[in-house]
Amino acid sequence: MKSTYETGHAKNVANLSKLITQIELYDKYDPPVEALTVENLTTLRDEARQRIEEVEARRAENKNAIHRRQDLYRELNPLCTRVVNHLDILGLSSGAQDRARALNKRIQGSATAKKVVMEDGEDGMEETTVGISTSRQSFTQRAEHFSQLLTLIRTVDNYEPNEDDLKMENLDNLLAEMNNATTAVDQTEAALNKALRLRNEVLYARNTGVYDRAMHVKKYVRSVYGSTSDQHSRVSGILFTMISK
Repeated sequence: MKSTYETGHAKNVANLSKLITQIELYDKYDPPVEALTVENLTTLRDEARQRIEEVEARRAENKNAIHRRQDLYRELNPLCTRVVNHLDILGLSSGAQDRARALNKRIQGSATAKKVVMEDGEDGMEETTVGISTSRQSFTQRAEHFSQLLTLIRTVDNYEPNEDDLKMENLDNLLAEMNNATTAVDQTEAALNKALRLRNEVLYARNTGVYDRAMHVKKYVRSVYGSTSDQHSRVSGILFTMISK
């Protein structure tokens, strides 16, 4: 679950803060490696906190975009069925009627086939990207079929419905909103993936990330005070987890 992943990342940062508090009390803690000083570890902790907050902000934006698109598409199926029913009373050729019905069927069918896909990944770039890109295909296909239906309607000279939502201008506006909504999902997904990558770099990059630096601090404390010392026992008990990216 997402909460499990995020708790793990936040727990690593919280434990880094705990580690810093502990080594600040050690009078012999004077590492020869600049990256392990209390000052630099504090800077790393603050950056890690910022990266986690950035992920949550970008995740919220992506969820909002997804929900906005879902709301926009929710009424597409019944709307298209009403449009086709209206076309049926206008005396179209059998070919045009068949084309309209076929497009409506594609709009209805593609939605049904894809709607079970999770849009919001649990965490990490792979999970999020797979879910959203698969769902995007469904939304993009439905918009394309809807666009083709509107193209067909433009060839019908007597398409002049009295209902506002069936009028050509409003159907065109809906198509534009649908395309804009998918663009917003794509953009916020990209921003989320970037935030995830930057967070993972700060927490798990080799030698420079929170996890590796914490391990190095523990090794340095052991080298100074000994493996059986109270000082080493206290820092070794502060746990850090390498979470797969």
